[in-house]
Amino acid sequence: MESQAKFVSNWELQGVSGVVVAVDVLRAFTTAAYAFAAGATSICLVSTVAEALELARSIPGSLTMGEEHGKRPPGFDYSNSPVVIANADVQGRVLVQRTSAGTQGVIAASDADRLFAASLVCASATADAINKIDSAPPTYVITGRFADGSDYGEDDLLTAQLIERVRCGDPIDAAATAKAVAETPWGLQIRDKDDEHVNHLDIRFATDVDRFDFAMEVERENNQLRLVQRR
Repeated sequence: MESQAKFVSNWELQGVSGVVVAVDVLRAFTTAAYAFAAGATSICLVSTVAEALELARSIPGSLTMGEEHGKRPPGFDYSNSPVVIANADVQGRVLVQRTSAGTQGVIAASDADRLFAASLVCASATADAINKIDSAPPTYVITGRFADGSDYGEDDLLTAQLIERVRCGDPIDAAATAKAVAETPWGLQIRDKDDEHVNHLDIRFATDVDRFDFAMEVERENNQLRLVQRR
Protein backbone atom coordinates (compact mmCIF):
# COMPACT_ATOMS: atom_id res chain seq x y z
CA MET A 1 0.00 0.00 0.00
CA GLU A 2 1.43 3.35 -1.00
CA SER A 3 1.35 5.93 1.78
CA GLN A 4 -0.60 9.12 1.24
CA ALA A 5 -0.51 10.17 4.87
CA LYS A 6 0.14 13.74 5.90
CA PHE A 7 2.50 14.89 8.64
CA VAL A 8 1.60 18.24 10.20
CA SER A 9 2.31 20.45 13.20
CA ASN A 10 -0.14 21.43 15.93
CA TRP A 11 -0.81 24.84 14.37
CA GLU A 12 -1.71 23.27 10.99
CA LEU A 13 -4.72 21.31 12.25
CA GLN A 14 -7.58 23.72 11.65
CA GLY A 15 -10.11 22.05 9.37
CA VAL A 16 -8.24 18.71 9.34
CA SER A 17 -10.84 15.95 9.52
CA GLY A 18 -10.74 12.19 9.06
CA VAL A 19 -8.37 10.06 11.14
CA VAL A 20 -5.80 12.08 13.07
CA VAL A 21 -2.95 10.59 15.11
CA ALA A 22 -1.21 12.82 17.65
CA VAL A 23 2.30 11.47 18.23
CA ASP A 24 4.40 12.17 21.32
CA VAL A 25 6.98 9.48 21.96
CA LEU A 26 9.18 11.47 24.41
CA ARG A 27 7.20 11.23 26.53
CA ALA A 28 3.49 12.05 26.91
CA PHE A 29 1.87 9.19 25.03
CA THR A 30 4.50 6.72 26.13
CA THR A 31 3.67 7.65 29.72
CA ALA A 32 -0.05 7.33 28.94
CA ALA A 33 0.44 3.82 27.55
CA TYR A 34 2.37 2.70 30.62
CA ALA A 35 -0.38 4.19 32.78
CA PHE A 36 -2.96 2.01 31.05
CA ALA A 37 -0.71 -1.01 31.45
CA ALA A 38 -0.49 -0.21 35.18
CA GLY A 39 -4.28 -0.28 35.46
CA ALA A 40 -5.53 3.25 34.81
CA THR A 41 -9.10 3.19 33.49
CA SER A 42 -8.95 6.34 31.37
CA ILE A 43 -6.87 9.49 30.92
CA CYS A 44 -8.36 12.97 30.59
CA LEU A 45 -6.26 15.28 28.42
CA VAL A 46 -6.17 19.01 29.14
CA SER A 47 -4.32 22.11 28.01
CA THR A 48 -3.17 23.82 31.20
CA VAL A 49 -1.92 23.00 34.66
CA ALA A 50 -4.85 24.87 36.21
CA GLU A 51 -7.34 22.84 34.14
CA ALA A 52 -5.69 19.61 35.22
CA LEU A 53 -5.89 20.44 38.91
CA GLU A 54 -9.47 21.68 38.65
CA LEU A 55 -10.65 18.63 36.72
CA ALA A 56 -8.89 16.23 39.08
CA ARG A 57 -10.68 17.85 42.04
CA SER A 58 -14.00 17.16 40.32
CA ILE A 59 -13.31 13.44 39.70
CA PRO A 60 -13.18 11.44 42.93
CA GLY A 61 -10.00 9.39 43.26
CA SER A 62 -8.36 10.81 40.14
CA LEU A 63 -4.66 11.60 39.87
CA THR A 64 -2.67 14.14 37.87
CA MET A 65 0.41 13.52 35.73
CA GLY A 66 2.42 15.54 33.25
CA GLU A 67 4.78 18.45 32.94
CA GLU A 68 5.21 22.14 32.24
CA HIS A 69 8.56 23.22 30.79
CA GLY A 70 9.68 19.61 31.35
CA LYS A 71 9.03 19.63 35.10
CA ARG A 72 6.27 18.18 37.26
CA PRO A 73 4.01 21.11 38.15
CA PRO A 74 3.30 21.87 41.81
CA GLY A 75 0.28 19.88 42.95
CA PHE A 76 0.67 17.14 40.35
CA ASP A 77 0.86 13.56 41.61
CA TYR A 78 3.24 12.29 38.94
CA SER A 79 5.75 13.64 36.45
CA ASN A 80 5.67 12.90 32.73
CA SER A 81 7.83 9.80 33.19
CA PRO A 82 6.92 6.33 31.91
CA VAL A 83 9.28 4.79 34.46
CA VAL A 84 7.54 6.57 37.32
CA ILE A 85 4.03 5.79 36.12
CA ALA A 86 4.85 2.16 35.39
CA ASN A 87 5.66 1.75 39.08
CA ALA A 88 2.81 3.89 40.41
CA ASP A 89 -0.38 2.67 42.08
CA VAL A 90 -2.92 3.77 39.46
CA GLN A 91 -5.03 0.62 39.35
CA GLY A 92 -8.66 1.56 38.71
CA ARG A 93 -7.91 5.29 38.68
CA VAL A 94 -8.77 8.06 36.25
CA LEU A 95 -5.71 10.14 35.38
CA VAL A 96 -5.60 13.74 34.21
CA GLN A 97 -2.67 14.53 31.93
CA ARG A 98 -1.24 17.87 30.84
CA THR A 99 1.93 18.23 28.77
CA SER A 100 3.55 20.91 26.65
CA ALA A 101 3.40 19.01 23.35
CA GLY A 102 1.30 15.83 23.24
CA THR A 103 -1.88 16.96 24.93
CA GLN A 104 -1.71 20.25 23.04
CA GLY A 105 -1.72 18.34 19.75
CA VAL A 106 -4.81 16.39 20.76
CA ILE A 107 -6.64 19.55 21.78
CA ALA A 108 -5.70 21.27 18.51
CA ALA A 109 -7.18 18.40 16.47
CA SER A 110 -10.72 19.58 17.15
CA ASP A 111 -12.00 18.79 13.64
CA ALA A 112 -10.83 15.16 13.60
CA ASP A 113 -13.48 12.49 13.05
CA ARG A 114 -11.39 9.85 14.82
CA LEU A 115 -8.46 10.83 17.01
CA PHE A 116 -5.67 8.67 18.37
CA ALA A 117 -2.66 9.32 20.62
CA ALA A 118 0.41 7.28 19.79
CA SER A 119 4.01 6.39 20.57
CA LEU A 120 6.40 3.56 19.74
CA VAL A 121 5.19 1.26 22.51
CA CYS A 122 1.78 0.95 20.81
CA ALA A 123 2.82 1.57 17.20
CA SER A 124 1.48 -1.57 15.51
CA ALA A 125 -1.74 -1.54 17.53
CA THR A 126 -2.31 2.05 16.41
CA ALA A 127 -1.70 1.15 12.77
CA ASP A 128 -4.12 -1.78 13.05
CA ALA A 129 -6.78 0.45 14.61
CA ILE A 130 -6.44 2.95 11.77
CA ASN A 131 -6.70 0.22 9.14
CA LYS A 132 -9.99 -0.97 10.64
CA ILE A 133 -11.51 2.42 9.82
CA ASP A 134 -12.82 2.87 6.29
CA SER A 135 -11.42 6.32 5.63
CA ALA A 136 -8.83 8.37 3.80
CA PRO A 137 -5.16 8.05 4.86
CA PRO A 138 -4.44 9.48 8.32
CA THR A 139 -2.92 12.77 9.31
CA TYR A 140 -0.10 12.50 11.84
CA VAL A 141 0.50 15.38 14.24
CA ILE A 142 4.20 15.86 15.03
CA THR A 143 3.53 17.43 18.42
CA GLY A 144 7.17 18.07 19.28
CA ARG A 145 7.35 20.83 16.69
CA PHE A 146 6.95 24.29 18.21
CA ALA A 147 6.13 27.50 16.38
CA ASP A 148 8.92 29.35 18.20
CA GLY A 149 11.52 27.21 16.45
CA SER A 150 12.49 25.07 19.46
CA ASP A 151 11.95 21.91 17.44
CA TYR A 152 12.29 18.57 19.18
CA GLY A 153 9.91 16.91 16.75
CA GLU A 154 12.32 14.57 14.99
CA ASP A 155 11.52 11.78 17.47
CA ASP A 156 7.80 12.13 16.80
CA LEU A 157 8.30 12.17 13.03
CA LEU A 158 10.37 8.98 13.19
CA THR A 159 7.62 7.37 15.26
CA ALA A 160 4.85 8.50 12.91
CA GLN A 161 6.77 7.17 9.92
CA LEU A 162 7.14 3.77 11.61
CA ILE A 163 3.40 3.62 12.36
CA GLU A 164 2.68 4.49 8.75
CA ARG A 165 5.02 1.75 7.50
CA VAL A 166 3.13 -0.74 9.64
CA ARG A 167 -0.19 0.55 8.29
CA CYS A 168 1.02 0.16 4.70
CA GLY A 169 2.54 -3.29 5.27
CA ASP A 170 6.12 -2.14 4.70
CA PRO A 171 9.18 -3.34 6.69
CA ILE A 172 9.19 -1.34 9.91
CA ASP A 173 12.89 -1.37 10.88
CA ALA A 174 11.93 -1.26 14.56
CA ALA A 175 15.46 -1.50 15.96
CA ALA A 176 16.75 1.21 13.63
CA THR A 177 13.89 3.53 14.51
CA ALA A 178 14.33 2.94 18.25
CA LYS A 179 18.02 3.77 17.94
CA ALA A 180 17.31 6.88 15.88
CA VAL A 181 14.73 8.16 18.38
CA ALA A 182 17.15 7.59 21.26
CA GLU A 183 19.79 9.60 19.42
CA THR A 184 17.63 12.64 18.65
CA PRO A 185 18.50 15.82 20.60
CA TRP A 186 15.65 15.28 23.07
CA GLY A 187 16.42 11.58 23.36
CA LEU A 188 20.04 12.34 24.29
CA GLN A 189 18.91 14.90 26.85
CA ILE A 190 16.65 12.36 28.53
CA ARG A 191 19.40 9.74 28.56
CA ASP A 192 21.69 12.14 30.39
CA LYS A 193 19.12 13.24 32.99
CA ASP A 194 18.06 11.58 36.22
CA ASP A 195 16.02 13.68 38.63
CA GLU A 196 12.49 13.95 39.98
CA HIS A 197 11.18 15.04 36.56
CA VAL A 198 13.08 12.83 34.11
CA ASN A 199 14.35 9.29 34.68
CA HIS A 200 17.28 8.31 32.46
CA LEU A 201 15.53 4.98 31.84
CA ASP A 202 12.59 6.83 30.26
CA ILE A 203 14.35 6.58 26.91
CA ARG A 204 14.58 2.79 27.20
CA PHE A 205 10.91 2.52 28.11
CA ALA A 206 9.94 4.86 25.25
CA THR A 207 11.83 2.94 22.55
CA ASP A 208 10.45 -0.51 23.40
CA VAL A 209 8.60 -0.83 20.09
CA ASP A 210 5.22 -2.62 20.29
CA ARG A 211 5.49 -3.39 23.99
CA PHE A 212 1.69 -3.07 24.24
CA ASP A 213 -1.11 -4.56 22.14
CA PHE A 214 -3.57 -1.68 22.48
CA ALA A 215 -4.13 1.61 20.70
CA MET A 216 -5.24 4.76 22.51
CA GLU A 217 -8.23 6.64 21.13
CA VAL A 218 -9.57 10.00 22.26
CA GLU A 219 -13.27 10.18 23.08
CA ARG A 220 -15.12 13.49 23.39
CA GLU A 221 -17.58 13.43 26.27
CA ASN A 222 -19.17 16.28 28.23
CA ASN A 223 -16.63 18.78 26.86
CA GLN A 224 -13.80 16.51 27.98
CA LEU A 225 -11.18 14.66 25.97
CA ARG A 226 -10.81 11.18 27.39
CA LEU A 227 -8.15 8.72 26.26
CA VAL A 228 -9.21 5.06 26.29
CA GLN A 229 -7.69 1.76 25.22
CA ARG A 230 -8.66 0.10 21.94
CA ARG A 231 -7.82 -3.50 21.11
